[in-house]
Amino acid sequence: MAIDTKDTSAWSLSETEIYHYTQFNSTRLSLRNYNARVGETLAGVEEMNEVIGLGLLVGTVVN
Repeated sequence: MAIDTKDTSAWSLSETEIYHYTQFNSTRLSLRNYNARVGETLAGVEEMNEVIGLGLLVGTVVN
């Protein structure tokens, strides 16, 4: 599913998910607690799945 650039709601969702993904993918993972690191990593994977599910990474042209 590619995002239609005229559909502002889909574009806004994509931008929000990209922001969330970059926040979770940053280097500020907790080194004190193993369970916290696992939880933060899984949250990052979940955000990445949201981004992929929205189709932002598909390189197709929408007419």
